[in-house]
Amino acid sequence: LVFLHKYNTNIMVRFILVVTFLNAVSTISLSVTTQNTATTAQTSVRSNILETQDDMLEIGGKRFSSRLFLGTGKYRSVEEMAASVVASESEIVTVAVRRIESSVTGMLSDSIDWNKVWLLPNTAGCTTAQDAVRVARLGRELARTLGQEDNNMVKLEVIADSLHLLPDPIGTIAAAEQLVKEGFDVLPYCSPDAMLCKHLEDIGCATVMPLGSPIGSGQGIDATAAIKIICEQATVPVVVDAGLRTPSEAARCLEMGADAVLVNSAVAYAQDPAAMASAFKLAVQAGRLAYQARPMPMSDRAIASSPLAGLPKSSSSEKKN
Repeated sequence: LVFLHKYNTNIMVRFILVVTFLNAVSTISLSVTTQNTATTAQTSVRSNILETQDDMLEIGGKRFSSRLFLGTGKYRSVEEMAASVVASESEIVTVAVRRIESSVTGMLSDSIDWNKVWLLPNTAGCTTAQDAVRVARLGRELARTLGQEDNNMVKLEVIADSLHLLPDPIGTIAAAEQLVKEGFDVLPYCSPDAMLCKHLEDIGCATVMPLGSPIGSGQGIDATAAIKIICEQATVPVVVDAGLRTPSEAARCLEMGADAVLVNSAVAYAQDPAAMASAFKLAVQAGRLAYQARPMPMSDRAIASSPLAGLPKSSSSEKKN
């Protein structure tokens, strides 16, 4: 009996040792699996970040990492304008050519680093196609004065409506046709009309620039459905221009599929223009990343965010009570 008791005790001890060993192996295996899963997830995130970093905006054969265009008008001082350009990290800055004089050219040359920023001359103030073409040619010469010999970009504006400042579609098409023939990379400012944008694209424009709402109004995106259609059908970059007031509206444009936004008044009229420029920069980045992440589908009813499986079921008596 004593022998049997000792024999059984040895068996129990060995059994306990084996179970302890297996538990240790299982724990180590689970830890390794968890680490591998975490490493795989981190690698996937890094890969997505690298893809996003290589997500460049291409216009007229040139590539830009920023999707925020910034205007240079309406600031309270040259210093505020220059600080806003730096804070925005914008790589495309637009200047109204009709307002340029020799003193202004010198100011622009001194206040902005044109080795880092690409000039986008605009034809603001032009009421006819002929006038816009003439000013566009002057804008190209201005770019050469600033050292950008291969800059053929022009933001085309033909606005005959002095009250609402709505772009003239017929004049815009006529000017765009001529400027494309002359080798310009035309970025036409236009109404949020999908068919008009298609015609401008067919002419050979480098982008289309539908307005969000009347220029300088701060009304935000007034034509959401139309801009969505333009973004869906366009094969050139879509730059939403005019009417934006807050960075959240810029993010919304990028979330809808727009390739970039242009802001001026929203930054220049802010109490702290440089801070607002920085906010727009971050909003544009967030909107683009959200668009690439593909937001969840909308539902017409509520869907519980926590799983219902495994919850205890109420008894029939509880249901009656």
